[in-house]
Amino acid sequence: MKRTLSFALSGAALLLMLLSLTLGPSHIQLSDTLAILAGKGGSANQSYIIWQLRLPRILSSFLTGAILGLSGAVFQAALRNPMADPFILGISSGASFGVAFALFVGFAPLFGLPSSALIGALLTTLCIVFLASRRKNSSTTLLLTGVAFNYILSSGMTLLMFLHKEQYQRILFWTLGSFSSSTYAQVIVVFIAWIALFIPVSLKHQSMDMLLLDELSARAGGLSVKRTRIALLMLASFATALCVSYFGVIGFIGLMAPHTTRLLVGPKHQNLLLPSSLFGGFLLLASDTLSRILLPSGELPVGIITSLLGVPLFIYLLRRGRYFYG
Repeated sequence: MKRTLSFALSGAALLLMLLSLTLGPSHIQLSDTLAILAGKGGSANQSYIIWQLRLPRILSSFLTGAILGLSGAVFQAALRNPMADPFILGISSGASFGVAFALFVGFAPLFGLPSSALIGALLTTLCIVFLASRRKNSSTTLLLTGVAFNYILSSGMTLLMFLHKEQYQRILFWTLGSFSSSTYAQVIVVFIAWIALFIPVSLKHQSMDMLLLDELSARAGGLSVKRTRIALLMLASFATALCVSYFGVIGFIGLMAPHTTRLLVGPKHQNLLLPSSLFGGFLLLASDTLSRILLPSGELPVGIITSLLGVPLFIYLLRRGRYFYG
């Protein structure tokens, strides 16, 4: 089932990428797109749009969704909560607050907005893990501490936006998410981040299965629960923070991709991780494509699309009661 689902998701993603390359205000035909990709035709303007504008954006959105989907599976295992996602611990709020604070104090030209977001997200994660590690019931404490940090940092970011109104639009970008400024350099970095997350997490799939047990059973099986949980959370947090630092806050993907995939392949992480990652990439690519074509002029922030798609599905799954492991 895992292999079949992975092949199906890969094929669907490739078809969607090709379709997304043809969609947009420039009205490039599918035949022209195929000719440009093959290097056998198309005008210079069309080639520039395909190679320099649309393709890096498509690759960035897919790879970012793949990281968020995979990170969601890690968070849900580490916290033993299928409703957890990479943003429940305040990573997105930390990144947004980092950007707002850098703009407010004038550090943005020195560090740059992506670096400011990454520093803010990682510092937030370190603070939450440190505070939660001082309590025995670290899973519950992590969740509650993350919610508290989310509220505090969101309020702080809103305050900075109010005090620094001339930078309102730049700060707002990080709260809604966008791939409009994607570059090939970002694609390479995000791809490396996905590899750096996927390989160690795949090697630890048995440990992640044991984390789904109660803590005493996991310890009886020889697992260092606290160390494994913190290592997984920090690894997924770094990958997620990197995506947020480039493209802003994008919700829903890390929650729904692994949750929906789990209904198809079951809770074992050996079967869950790759399909969750591919499904996350497909969802975010589809959302970004819709954000480009729904408005006749301009585009919607991709975070709005993911929320509009995710909330009804999430409520439906809750009403059916299909939100537990196993």
